[in-house]
Amino acid sequence: MTARGLVIAATRSGAGKTTVTLALLAALARRGIAVRSAKAGPDYIDPAFHAAATGCPSVNLDSWAMPPDLLDALAAEAARDAEMLVIEGVLGLFDGLAGPRGRRGATADLAARFHLPVLLILDVAGQSQSAAAVARGFCAHDHAVRIAGVLLNRVGSERHRILVAEAMQAAGVPVLGVISRDKSLALPERHLGLVQASEHADLAARLAHLADHAERHVDIDAVIAAAGPLAIAAHANAPALPPPGQRIALASDAAFTFVYPHLLSGWRAAGAEIFPFSPLADEAPPEHCDCCWLPGGYPELHAGKLAAAHQFRTGLARFAETRPVHGECGGYMALGEYLEDAAGERHAMAGLLGHATSFAQRRLHLGYRAARLIADSPIGPGGGMIRGHEFHYASLVEPGNDDPLADIFDGNGRRLGKTGGRRGRATGTFFHVIASERLG
Repeated sequence: MTARGLVIAATRSGAGKTTVTLALLAALARRGIAVRSAKAGPDYIDPAFHAAATGCPSVNLDSWAMPPDLLDALAAEAARDAEMLVIEGVLGLFDGLAGPRGRRGATADLAARFHLPVLLILDVAGQSQSAAAVARGFCAHDHAVRIAGVLLNRVGSERHRILVAEAMQAAGVPVLGVISRDKSLALPERHLGLVQASEHADLAARLAHLADHAERHVDIDAVIAAAGPLAIAAHANAPALPPPGQRIALASDAAFTFVYPHLLSGWRAAGAEIFPFSPLADEAPPEHCDCCWLPGGYPELHAGKLAAAHQFRTGLARFAETRPVHGECGGYMALGEYLEDAAGERHAMAGLLGHATSFAQRRLHLGYRAARLIADSPIGPGGGMIRGHEFHYASLVEPGNDDPLADIFDGNGRRLGKTGGRRGRATGTFFHVIASERLG
């Protein structure tokens, strides 16, 4: 393993990790460095921005949901043919679940596992010398995690910069960059996070602007020098989730976008073929496929168009007569009787399951989930355990009478009840699967 790596972390959410990561990725790629990226934790949106900045796929690394051998395999693949691997953290550096070291879902788990130094993003708005105390605390908190330096974000003025930088110098903490408050660096957001990379017609220009900013305000050479060699143990090549079929019909368009790259690559490596189709273009799942997968996304933004997609709906019903169909989160909503949009208008969905969902009655559902499957389904055999997460604002307004798919638990093992539905060959749940649970 010749690639070097660096973890970009922060003291908390909202400190600017994604903006800084994209700026550095774009600046490194501009210099001709073979840079690759990864995202800590369960996130569909940020990796697509990473891929746009580097020109290469990005991967998720999740120390709670993924067994250690899978983490190692994915990191090794991400670093293959790379000079530098940049891992964007999640939440604050040490934030995660209570649990055993290395399996908390914390960014620090990855830094310690791969022996990678950390570039710590400090949002210094509203403070000056106190930021040095925060940095010193992070540097001393865990001997297995090394802070290589800090990047000061949202600096208000030159005087502000001098105060913070002098305090950092006195504390012995290297400052590798200083970014002022600049609204032009922000990316638009919606209810599940950033507006997706594919929806930005000006994304190349935005990335170029971020790279320009990094070149002016970050010591790129010092960042490169701060990276360290990756320490990756020998690993198995088992997929995160066994392929649900040999030929998988995958709904793929603006309504169905949330599928983890490591699942698809694992299925392909296991010999499966994946055939995308577009429900929004009124396409039915290809007839030669033996399984259909409806991933998460934004069906609530396209509910009227999905309701009018008669070929999709009749083709999906025909497919489900003889072959399994599975929907997760947005896909689960599309399999129900109807979807109520934000304005309160009801739109008929596929009706393969008996539930109904509403985006008008919004409530955030967020967190890690472990699930014990009650019966065989495309996400695993009955009795099997899988790990993943929930992240949605939609509410279940009519539960229907279908048999449940799984018993579900939160990330700390607390039972939350039964979840999802199964009827005939159709199954679905709000739960996004990340990996099968196994020892390793």
